[in-house]
Amino acid sequence: MSDTTPAPPAAWPLVALFTAGYVAPYLLPTVVGRLDAHLPLSPAQAGLVGTALLLGSATAGFTLASRIPRRGPRPLARLGLLLAVLGYGTAASTTLLPLVVAGVVVGGFGSGSATAVAAAGIAGHRDPHRMSSLGLLSVSATAGALYLTLPHLGGGHGLPFAAIALVAALAWPATGRLGGPTRSGPAAVRSSGRPPYPRAGAVLAGCLLLWSLTQEALWGVSGRIGAEQAGLSEATLGVVFAVALGAGLLGVTGASAFGTRLGRAVPIGAGTAAIAGCVVLTASADGLTGFAAGEILWNAVYPVVLSYVIGLAAALDPRGRWAVFAGAASSLGTACGPVVGSLLAEAFGLPGMGLVLGGLLLAVAGPLTAVAVHAGRGPVSAAVASAGEPVLRGEVPAPAPGPGAGPAAEAPVRVRRTPRRILLLTPTAAARTRRTAAKDRL
Repeated sequence: MSDTTPAPPAAWPLVALFTAGYVAPYLLPTVVGRLDAHLPLSPAQAGLVGTALLLGSATAGFTLASRIPRRGPRPLARLGLLLAVLGYGTAASTTLLPLVVAGVVVGGFGSGSATAVAAAGIAGHRDPHRMSSLGLLSVSATAGALYLTLPHLGGGHGLPFAAIALVAALAWPATGRLGGPTRSGPAAVRSSGRPPYPRAGAVLAGCLLLWSLTQEALWGVSGRIGAEQAGLSEATLGVVFAVALGAGLLGVTGASAFGTRLGRAVPIGAGTAAIAGCVVLTASADGLTGFAAGEILWNAVYPVVLSYVIGLAAALDPRGRWAVFAGAASSLGTACGPVVGSLLAEAFGLPGMGLVLGGLLLAVAGPLTAVAVHAGRGPVSAAVASAGEPVLRGEVPAPAPGPGAGPAAEAPVRVRRTPRRILLLTPTAAARTRRTAAKDRL
């Protein structure tokens, strides 16, 4: 019987799709700023347009999570990139508000589709943590280059949208290395059921929603903290943000090189606690030193923890369904973050907002760490789960213990079911067998 298990996806197509999907949220501050400056929109209305983009991205993740194994990554990736090019291209080429908003929503759905396919592919890769680190490194470098380039290319609201559409178009050739629809069979039937570890996956998705909400809530008011509370000029703010983005690149590079030597629980738990401290430090800063330290440390640790969280979602389901659900939950939290940050700042002031967000991060650090510990004890490996082979459990006596060892225990051993073989002997072989048996009797 032929093996229909798909081969692990290549690295660079997934990194390209990851970059095309994530570059829009990374450029959200400049998108919202240009909408406010060049279209008849208030800051709040421009922020709502950015929220609509992220909600479209989250909707794509929730919609496609169970469809990727059946439809295949290639057609869904191409559909997402096509929607991204058409949606962002439309938003860039017109000043009519209804068309701009419609283009942003369609483009956001396309970005979310590309992210969902990339997340599912990363989950099925041999080293999900390294793949997620490469993806974050690529999108951070791309966003950093665009942040440095776009101000020198002129004004207008459409330039960031055009840049996002261009990144999506450049990722199109990568879809040729992705697989098509999965052929029907037992493995395909099993993939359509609910993902494994439902409680752990649900806890991970819920915690990641709140985790992302706190990050975006601070990011949405960081400019206000620097300008109003720390007393920094626009040029100084730009330098701080550029250095912080560079620290993020260094952090992702270090996480990729270090790998999972400490597992996932320690980096996720300790990293989230460190982010909580950075949030409090940034929100309470009253000068350049405190504000720069908080922003730089925060941007250095945030992508590191995110790479381990993506790897954790991949460990819960090698078929990528929890990775897609977690990514969609993250997009939903990111969409709500700016509104929550503004409301908290108005209600408690900027330092009070930092304390609330820091407390929320500490509250989710425990459940995230518990899920990471639980996933590290999973009995089924990704290779076995993704292969979809029939498995029998039998009780086989353990080998005799050596000197000084404890008592032997019976351990469950996986036995692969193999087809029975029936051998038919030719007349010559049968005669040779009879002569050998006769000699043995003598």
